[in-house]
Amino acid sequence: MILKFVVCHPLRWMRIWMKNAEGLKPEEIDDFVTGSSPIEFAGETRQEIYDWIAATLVQQEYFAQQKKQRGRVRALVSKVSGLSMPQVTRLIRRYHADGEIRVQSGGRQEFAVKYTAKDLELLIEVDRAHDRLNGAATRKIIQREWQVFGKREYANLAEISVSHLYNLRNSVGYRQRAAEFTQTKPAGVAIGERRRPDPGGRPGYLRIDTVHQGDWDGVKGVYHLNAVDEVTQWEVLGGAGLCGTDHGGACVASDRGDAASVSVSGGRTARR
Repeated sequence: MILKFVVCHPLRWMRIWMKNAEGLKPEEIDDFVTGSSPIEFAGETRQEIYDWIAATLVQQEYFAQQKKQRGRVRALVSKVSGLSMPQVTRLIRRYHADGEIRVQSGGRQEFAVKYTAKDLELLIEVDRAHDRLNGAATRKIIQREWQVFGKREYANLAEISVSHLYNLRNSVGYRQRAAEFTQTKPAGVAIGERRRPDPGGRPGYLRIDTVHQGDWDGVKGVYHLNAVDEVTQWEVLGGAGLCGTDHGGACVASDRGDAASVSVSGGRTARR
């Protein structure tokens, strides 16, 4: 049998060939197991290890030996194969029952698939049509499709439980089929925008318009003012020689000639 064992070497693993290890005498087995304690062995392939274990059991006449000698053989098999003692015991038990040790397939038991890819497509179609309702409501819709409207394609899916419906929604197939991608929609943000106030139906918000009459020989003309409540439409007309924010908001001085909007709430005025 070809073995690999760990040693204090830069490569760590070395490949060796062992011959007639299964034919060692009892005292030789003790010397081998004791002398190779710092070394760890491992076989190349599992089937090769199993074949060697079977040959060792036959060569050592394992089942005809006393308990002490059987313990030596198990220690030899464990050391050379790299398997633990419980693993060796199970393999010996299998050999005693079947007369050979074969590599098991190791295939796991698979459950029958009840809900197919077609059922998954139907679930996705229902979720898209109803904006993905909760599990109980979706299950009721699917049941009505079969029981009330007689759509046979929903017959299998109508038996699904609410919990398993969520399992289907969380499956990879559902996420791959149901994913929808849309482009980012820009959202406008009004910064520095001049617009009329929005009082929300509450009086007290005024819209104030100012108009400059013009200059005469370098002298500032009159500013005409029009204040209107946005809700009650209460209106005040007036005029001033000067208008501006440098005088506490009073219209006493200004060099602006365009209209401006002002919102008044709670007795405070904000110029827009």
